[in-house]
Amino acid sequence: MREDLRSFAVDAIREASLLDARAREVAKGELDEYLKSGYGIFAGREVEWASLRFTAQAARWVATQSWHSSQRARFEKDGSYVLEIPYADDRELLMEVLKFGPDVEVLGPKALREKVRAQLDAARRAYEK
Repeated sequence: MREDLRSFAVDAIREASLLDARAREVAKGELDEYLKSGYGIFAGREVEWASLRFTAQAARWVATQSWHSSQRARFEKDGSYVLEIPYADDRELLMEVLKFGPDVEVLGPKALREKVRAQLDAARRAYEK
């Protein structure tokens, strides 16, 4: 429909149909460039880099995880852990960041930081009722 590469969660596919048209051959390099570009299932050619700082407590677990094949990470002197990962679409990344609650801070980019703040504000308001 969009005449471009797309990836889908298999469990979200509700219906499939056989077409008369042949599938377009896509070179492995092109698939790798597209599918491995950003974090999670939301791939794309244009990526931004998220910089996340985890508390020393969360760092014990996060440092053992591989979030992306191109991730960059470092421990800070205070024991915190800074993880930098590429992403093409922030939806899945937002969910992952939010599950760490107060043990993570989005350092950048500003738009991602603001989206996390807005989600946390909305969650807080739900408990004020």
